[in-house]
Amino acid sequence: MDIINPATEEVLKTLKEDTAAEVSSKIASLKEGQVFWARVPIEERIAIIKKYGDLVMDNLEELAFILTSETGKPIQQAKNEIKGAQNRITHIQKDAVKYLKKEVITAEGDTREEISFEPLGVIANISAWNFPYNVGYNVFLYALLAGNAVAYKPSEYATLTGLKFQELLWEAGIPKNVFECFLGDAEVGELLLEADLDGYFFTGSYKTGKYIAQKVASKLVPVQLELGGKDPLYVMDDVADVKQAAINAAEGAFYNNGQSCCAVERIYVHEAIYDEFVDAFVNEVSSYKIGDPMAEDTFIGALTRKDQLNFIQSQIAEAKEKGARLLIGGKEWGEKGYYLEPAVLTEVNHSMDLMKEESFGPVIGIQKVKNDEEALNLMKDTSFGLTAAVFSGDESRAKQLLEGLPTGTVYVNCCDRVSPNLPWTGRKNSGLGVTLSYMGIRAFTQPKAYQLRG
Repeated sequence: MDIINPATEEVLKTLKEDTAAEVSSKIASLKEGQVFWARVPIEERIAIIKKYGDLVMDNLEELAFILTSETGKPIQQAKNEIKGAQNRITHIQKDAVKYLKKEVITAEGDTREEISFEPLGVIANISAWNFPYNVGYNVFLYALLAGNAVAYKPSEYATLTGLKFQELLWEAGIPKNVFECFLGDAEVGELLLEADLDGYFFTGSYKTGKYIAQKVASKLVPVQLELGGKDPLYVMDDVADVKQAAINAAEGAFYNNGQSCCAVERIYVHEAIYDEFVDAFVNEVSSYKIGDPMAEDTFIGALTRKDQLNFIQSQIAEAKEKGARLLIGGKEWGEKGYYLEPAVLTEVNHSMDLMKEESFGPVIGIQKVKNDEEALNLMKDTSFGLTAAVFSGDESRAKQLLEGLPTGTVYVNCCDRVSPNLPWTGRKNSGLGVTLSYMGIRAFTQPKAYQLRG
């Protein structure tokens, strides 16, 4: 398996994929290790996870370099991701004991009722390449915390990062037969789906997530799916600062090249401020530096996957054929690497794939609306339900609109944000189950009810 640098198209490293026999051997080892790991006191597990976090920060420069090399993510954004993901560890230190300890429900008369939270066992974490620290930590750190062993399959586009997870977790004190990397592409993922595991946690596309859910359904084990989004943003006419709203919206759309499940994917703007907003938005996007991801001032690096270039350009072409106006970008950039200039289109509508189907790249459509009702109807016109945002000077007005949206997370005057204190969950084609918050702590456990008398 060749690991390609998307900025240079050079082979970084060639790795040997796991064979079926190696997959089976690793899973057998994890089953054995999990029995021991579940007996380790929760406080010790937390201490090991904290030590892992310390090791990550000690190696920040190297880890960011690796992440940028294999994904094309600008180096400053790579550092931001690694540092930002530490808040999961802070959350674990703060809340884990509280939500994993045995809970006494009633103690009346001669009967006591309690709930304990036992680990699931050995779980598969089939992870993503776009934010491997954030989406990885959401699963494997919390799974380890709860006493599970983890079969971690990194994306083939972030495998070197996955191997560093393994190295530093082992160095921190996680037993080698409690966390194992599984190397390979879809074939190795298929072997995990066929294996006797106790839960499946996947981050990726709706198509693959649906396939996983169907494939493992007969096992009757927990399945959590963090899938895609077509996340809308509505800019109301009462927004305090139109220019600043445009700056914030542009970052929400184009940070990490738009390769985020919760990136802003479509924008609706009240007609009273539409022209001013569009001018400010285009001006901001035109200031973004595109180029070498290793440069500290680069904002737009290379796309991680080569095939995404053609996909984004096909969305742009289809929109233009139906009347959209391309204001800026949309062209490939440079002599090598998977670069695409960030594209902004207006005169868009919902007959275009650009406004309906997930883009997952550096492109955005901006549509004019007459009022809140029109905006709400357009925001709801999607098969996804991950996040939605409103920029407004009136919080109550914004919240009233957001209450009508079937999405897992909503934002007022912010976007593209994930907090470990709140549940991260999708609706409709954006997935099922939950990570993060106290719910995400308990997501990797199975409750046992105790009825005690005497």
